[in-house]
Amino acid sequence: MHNLTLITFLPALGALIVALLPNRDERVLRGITLFVTSVVAVLGVSLFCAFDGSQAALQFTQSVDWFTLGATSVHYEMGVDGISILLITLTAILMPFVALSSPGHITERTREFLVWLLLMETGMLGVFASADLVLFYFFWEVSLVPLYFILGIWGGERRLYATVKFFLFTLAGSLLMLLAVIALISQAAADGVLSTNIAGLTDWASAAPLEAQFWLFAGFAIAFAIKVPLFPFHTWLADAHTQAPTSGSVILAGVLLKMGTYGLLRFGIGMFPAAAINAAPLFMILGAFGIVYGALLAMAQSDMKRLIACSSVSHLGYVVLGMFALTHAGLRGSVLQMINHGLSTGLLFLLFGALYERRHSRAINQYGGVAAVMPLFAFFWVFAVLSSVGLPGLNGFVGEWLILIGTFQTSPVLATLAVTGVIFGAVYLLSATRRLLFGEITHDETRSLKDLNTREVAIVAPLCALCLWIGVQPGVLIEKTSGSLDALVQRVEDTRQTMVVGDLVDPRAEEGVR
Repeated sequence: MHNLTLITFLPALGALIVALLPNRDERVLRGITLFVTSVVAVLGVSLFCAFDGSQAALQFTQSVDWFTLGATSVHYEMGVDGISILLITLTAILMPFVALSSPGHITERTREFLVWLLLMETGMLGVFASADLVLFYFFWEVSLVPLYFILGIWGGERRLYATVKFFLFTLAGSLLMLLAVIALISQAAADGVLSTNIAGLTDWASAAPLEAQFWLFAGFAIAFAIKVPLFPFHTWLADAHTQAPTSGSVILAGVLLKMGTYGLLRFGIGMFPAAAINAAPLFMILGAFGIVYGALLAMAQSDMKRLIACSSVSHLGYVVLGMFALTHAGLRGSVLQMINHGLSTGLLFLLFGALYERRHSRAINQYGGVAAVMPLFAFFWVFAVLSSVGLPGLNGFVGEWLILIGTFQTSPVLATLAVTGVIFGAVYLLSATRRLLFGEITHDETRSLKDLNTREVAIVAPLCALCLWIGVQPGVLIEKTSGSLDALVQRVEDTRQTMVVGDLVDPRAEEGVR
């Protein structure tokens, strides 16, 4: 039995146990957290294996009456499709490794940290499993609160600044989305759609006039663009990553940012296809610009965590670019790249976090020659870097390749611009690797560094193996998305064919990116 409610709320139950357990032994509390997240990981992988990728409809659905908004019924409704199943599996797999990494950098108020960590997992899983719009918004808010406290309590020396900035950007996006949710439900109810079921609202919204689609699309899209974060809403990300503890950075890069790209795909394109077709040139331009801009920002960084954070701006630009190309290849590459970025960037944060715990410096020039004293670290670091830059045979390659192919079908110019991001990505990551690992040891502190211990190897080795497996067998993930993405592309194409020139779409919009 694949129970989405069990998978989603098991971490919250674990949080309650950790919070109320009289035993104050940190090892017991950490053991409970690791056990709960591991069980969720097993359930998530089981769910992935049982999922039928050829079907477009939601699977493993559950629905219970929740409450009413006037005449509109709100349900506790769960279900997964080919897009959300990958993100649920990614979340479930990453969390045990995050829990296992925490003893190295969380040494105070451990019980509180573990409670917030488990509550965050429930929020993230709920976002991807929700089949009701109100329930989706509920989990969206739940997932953001724990990061606020993790960043504000266990962050670095400028954590208050980063926390306030994160809060302001997040609040702006949440309020904008709330307005869009209320407007969507109200307008649908006026037309007789008396349910907040996402599938029902999608059917209504996709047939709505362009003007109504435009304003609703704008509300959702801007909220999700802040979360991605898409240029020019990206400025909060580097500060949040830099000040967050390693666990926070891994969760933020691995899963939380994907909530934004997932929202753009599920609601922006899926719910408002006519508005998405008109807005596609703008989003493709912003995505391509973000690829290059994020890479140039990364090249200018002397702080390794900021460098990795800026690389996320560049990599997620690929996701947005491929998504709004609105082609089979682009959408498949976009979804695959969400998973790839979560694994590769999560690995980089975990590895540098292990190094930071030994030296307590984020400055790249404080290192050099690390490979001579930490050969295991050097091996895994180079592997993670090659995964991130898209080396053929590793997970990053196929996703970027599909995105570039799909983008070229829509806009050869932007595809060409995106290719330069691949080159820049290799430049800044390999250059940082050379300065970090090789050359002479110029600081005495480096000579005394100890290599990765058994716990740290147990964290990074399985993730590296997963990156290799996806690089060799990407078709397993792609097949899981085929039914859902085929249905999405068909919806877009049907909408494109029924558009009336001068009413629903400006023909120059489709030419604007060429």
